[in-house]
Amino acid sequence: MSPIETGTNQQIQVKDPGDVYPVCPHCQTEVREVFQRRIQTLLGKAYIYYCAQCRKVLGVTHRKGFWMG
Repeated sequence: MSPIETGTNQQIQVKDPGDVYPVCPHCQTEVREVFQRRIQTLLGKAYIYYCAQCRKVLGVTHRKGFWMG
């Protein structure tokens, strides 16, 4: 567990739940596998993460090019 400081001097505990899997917000199945697709953008690389069951997007990350810091 690692505490995360908040602005009000309270701590939020971060825990590893063990064998509990997150649930896809689209198809409501346990997410045991996530697919990713790399795409090239004008500002660098981006990755799309999607559910292996229903193939709906769960999130997108953006990686800046080396010249953007």
